[in-house]
This record gives sequence, structure tokens and C-alpha cells, in this order.
Amino acid sequence: MTGTGTGTGVVPPRPAGGDVLRVANCSGFYGDRLSAAREMVEGGPIDVLTGDWLAELTMLILAGNRMKGRPGYAPTFLRQLEDVLGTCLDRGVRIVANAGGLDPAGCAEAVRELAHRLGLSPSVAHVTGDDLTGRPLDLVHADTGERLDAAPLTANAYLGGRPIAAALSAGADVVVTGRVTDAALVTGPGMWRFGWGPDDLDALAGSVVAGHVIECGCQATGGNYAFFQEVLDLAHCGFPLAELRADGSAVITKHPGTGGLVSVGTVTAQLLYEIAGPRYLGPDVVARFDTVTLTQDGPDRVLVSGVRGEPPPAALKAAVTVLGGYRNTMTLVLTGLDVEEKARVAEEAVWARIPRDSFDRADVELTPSGLLRITVMDADGRRAGRAFSSAVVETALAGYPGCYALTPPGGASPYGVFWPVLVPRSEVRPRVFVDGEEIPYEEPQPPPWEDGPAERQGAPGQPAGPAGERESDPAAHRAGRRAAEQAGGPAAGPEGAPCVRVPLGRLAGARSGDKGGDANVGVWVRGDEQYAWLASFLTADALTRLLPGLAGHRVDRYELPNLRALNFVVRGLLGRGVAANPRMDAQAKALGEELRATLVDIPAALLP
Repeated sequence: MTGTGTGTGVVPPRPAGGDVLRVANCSGFYGDRLSAAREMVEGGPIDVLTGDWLAELTMLILAGNRMKGRPGYAPTFLRQLEDVLGTCLDRGVRIVANAGGLDPAGCAEAVRELAHRLGLSPSVAHVTGDDLTGRPLDLVHADTGERLDAAPLTANAYLGGRPIAAALSAGADVVVTGRVTDAALVTGPGMWRFGWGPDDLDALAGSVVAGHVIECGCQATGGNYAFFQEVLDLAHCGFPLAELRADGSAVITKHPGTGGLVSVGTVTAQLLYEIAGPRYLGPDVVARFDTVTLTQDGPDRVLVSGVRGEPPPAALKAAVTVLGGYRNTMTLVLTGLDVEEKARVAEEAVWARIPRDSFDRADVELTPSGLLRITVMDADGRRAGRAFSSAVVETALAGYPGCYALTPPGGASPYGVFWPVLVPRSEVRPRVFVDGEEIPYEEPQPPPWEDGPAERQGAPGQPAGPAGERESDPAAHRAGRRAAEQAGGPAAGPEGAPCVRVPLGRLAGARSGDKGGDANVGVWVRGDEQYAWLASFLTADALTRLLPGLAGHRVDRYELPNLRALNFVVRGLLGRGVAANPRMDAQAKALGEELRATLVDIPAALLP
């Protein structure tokens, strides 16, 4: 199939343009900095302005909004667009956003209404076909194999970048999508500019890596960075942009004069965020993260190159959400002496008033800072509501000394469950509309799927795999162990090697996050000898010993020697997803920092 610029599956290059496509990000989540769009448009030259509004939790939020008669899309996108739409049209900057959420058509209409009010006439496109709600689906959990017996609240397949490319080729100035992969916001414009077809696997894979780096906004430019002391003016951190090239390589950078830092370290940290194994699966390509090469290309410039791609899987991931029930949390503060005994007394007093086993689930968490969080979940909103919170309040004058609460008594809130499933690619049909009219579009057939090493992955389309510790390159692992012995690593080094007991974070950086019910912790170091020690020392078992709270959960380890990194996936730590998880750190954002604070014996010669 050949493309003519009218929305067919294979998209031709943009008629005019240089050898670099500058793709900027202005949003990493629903609620990010409103001024970012203006900063990216006015701060320097860009070709495409993108933003990511759709975390897994966001789909539940938007579903709740829609049930209350509010928009099923992200209205903050319109606020940002108001600041920059005129300038973008004047400069030929295209805008691509997944802010359409559950209602891309409604969001596109809202963009047209905004443009009319501003006296502007952009061509506005929207992409649909991701919404599978109401269709018969095989509701088998992609990771656990369990079958869902409830009616979905939402069901959305993760689309790729090619419908976005078709909309841009048809002349759209603004493209609004629903559920697409985060990286599709970069891959789609790359397809449009460089004419990549389904067989251009390495170029596609490179764009996926670039998209993964910039999709979380400032996390690529020093935000949430383990070595944050190295980051200048974090309060005014600049958002990232990718200078994408025809071969799929890209330079990650930010506008001059903005705060933050773009270094091999900050890019490594973001590459490790919310991934599993080295094979990162998506609807357009499988990107091999174990082939990524990072090179400092000047101040605040990192070249991402060498990425290899493989054919995409035959199935697409779909995010299904269901109403799980109702939840309520009360938090008591424990201070002074005998904190653990006070926690026991507090629990006994609460459960004496309302039995613990009367709820579908009850979770109690005592934090190191002395917060006792009691969370209950139940199908009955009344039982989990005032009946529970009032029982906690009733203990105020008949409990432990120094008792006070951080939460007033209140009703329960509904919560949702995230349920990933796999859908045959042939059953998902993307549709592209430009200025309200559907244009001809047909998904091209990708190369045949080559089933690689079984590993469960948080990216679209990943099948479930067996348990066990993974190694991306066994030969590299063995070499790492030998180098660790030579470096005097305590796990394999000679007896008497000089070691220092210090926090792991004095040597290693980490970044952690959520992917459905799993949590990931990526750990990296800066030198080859340091990595050899890390690969030898930090096994899956060692991680569980250092973080006892992971006990009872399977931990898979994946090696990325090209990044001097390890990635750990803690299966089931987050239960049924963020909204249904009673943990205080419901998204496992702090897990990496908890690990870095643990004391370990490190060879003195490896410490900075």
C-alpha cells in the first residue's frame, strides 16, 4: 500500500523540512505545569508539541467525570492550548496530544470551539478505535491469567503512532487521540516526517525510546533524579525535547536558559522508569532497550542511538477498568515511646467497635514516621463509610496516649480496578477524522511477530511469561561476575577486600514506579567496575532482604549492561492497580529511594 497524504496506512515524508524533527513535551501527566506549553513554544524552535495526559489512573478519573456529566477528556489541555494555538499556527508547529481520553471527538470539538473564540481556523483531527467498551472481550488478565467476571467500566486498546501520522499527512494542525502508547506521540510524528514503513524496525524502535524518555516531562531533565544535588534550578526545570533523526536516533535536550539537567544519568533514570525486561513491546515495534547507547553530546544534550527493533506482537494490550467497590482510610499519629505497642492498642480498639472481618479487605500500615493508616474496602459503601470512620473516632479518648488523627470521619469513596488484557490486532480498527470527516485509513500489516524470550512486560501486547530471574545477556552476566571478583565485590571478592558500610545510594541511582499491579525498581551506576559489582551483589534475593516489605512477592531481575543498570519487577506489589491499592505509596514512587537508603558493604575503591 502506498500513501498519498490522504490518510492511507503507509505515510510519505513531509514535503518540506530538515533532517531533524524537534518534538517537544509539555505534559507528563494530567495535572502537570500549565505554563509548560507556552514555555516550550516560546523558549526555542520546535516542530511538534506533544503531551501525555493518560496514566492508567487517569482513565478511571475520566470515567468518573463522565458519569457525573463532566467531560471525558482532559480539560487542562484546552487551557494550555489557549496560550499557544495562535503561535503554533503562525510557526507551523503541529500539536499532538492524547488528552482526548475517553472522548477524542468531544475534545476535538472543544478545540474547534476554542479556536473559533480566538479567531483561528486550525485543521483539527482526532483518532478513535481504541474504545472497546461494549464489545465481547476475552477478559483474561494478561499477567496473572485470572478471568474477570464483572462488566468493564472502560476498555481501551493501546494504539500506535500510524493513525497520528495519517492525520498529520492529511494536513491536521492539531491531532487529538484517546488511548495510544505514550511513545506513539513521538513515533507518529516521526512516521509522518521521515516516511517510516512497518519494516523500518530500527528507526521505529529508536523513536519509541525517544518517546519513552520525554513522555514523563521533567523526569528526563532532572526531575525526581536520584542525584538531585547535581541539578541546577530544579524549581524552574525545563521540559524535554527530542531532536529526532531519520534513522531513529535522537538527541534529548531542553531549551537554553531553563533549569534542570540533561545528562546520561537523567536519561538512564527515565529509560528505567516503568519497564520490565529489555524487550519493550508496543503496537508498532519491539524496542530492544539492551541495545540503547547513550552519549553525552554537549551540555544538556544526550544522544540516544543504536536502538534495534523487532516486529511487534500479534496482540495489543487493552486497559480494562471496573468498579471495585468502596474504600476509606483513617490515619492516626503515634508519637513518643513504645510506638509499636501503641499501634497494637489502637488496632484492638478500632476492631472492637467494628470487626475487621466484616470488610471485604482491611489493611493496616505503620510507617517509620509513626503514621498508622487503616484502610478498609468493601462492596457496601455504607459499611466502609461513616460506620468505619466513626468507629475510629470513638477511640480518641479511650486509646493510646498522645492520640490524634490526620483525617476527619467521612464517607467512603468508590475505587476502580485496572485489568490488562490482550486483544488480537485484527479486532482493533483505528479510525482517523479530520475536521469532523473520516478519511480513508487502513492499518498496514506489520512483519511477522518473532516470539522472543518469555518475559512479562508493562508495555502493550506483552504476553505473560514464567517466573524466575531474567538475564538479558548471560555471557555479559558471567563477565560481570568475573569483573566483580576482580573489583573485590563483597559477594564474590577475595576475603579481606576493603569494604565500607554505606547507603547503597552513595554509589547507585534508582527510579521506581508502577505498571498495573506490579512495581519496578531500576538501579544504575556510572562506571563499568561499579556495574560489575552491582550485577554480582544485587540479586533478586538480595533486593528482598534489603526491602523486607517485598516478602511474599515474586521479584524478576533483568540486566541492561549497556546502561550499567538492573531492573527489578515486583509482581503483584500494587494489587489491582493504583486506585485499588491501600499502600501509602500507591504507585511505588519511593521504592527506589528506600532501596538507596539501605546499608550495604561496598568496596571502598568503587565509591566516588
